[in-house]
Amino acid sequence: MTDILQFLGNIFIPHPYVALLPAIIFGTFYFKSKNKLVLATTVLWIVYAIYEELHLLRILCSGECNMRIDLLVIYPVLFIVSAIALVIEIRNITRT
Repeated sequence: MTDILQFLGNIFIPHPYVALLPAIIFGTFYFKSKNKLVLATTVLWIVYAIYEELHLLRILCSGECNMRIDLLVIYPVLFIVSAIALVIEIRNITRT
């Protein structure tokens, strides 16, 4: 699990805009399905991208941002919500 968290951190921390890619994907899913959980997933990814950008710009931290304990909660939540939203979308696709 720590390898996955480290991998995600290596992508999203230096490049917060990459978190907008899942937001775009889930946003596209939402416009097709109108499922509120998919919309919530889209919003979570957008909020996370903004949050990470504010960290990168040193607005949310005083300069000592090396220990990102917050990501131990954020990444699993994003992963779980995204996985549930994907399952919902796959079920919707297979029904049609």
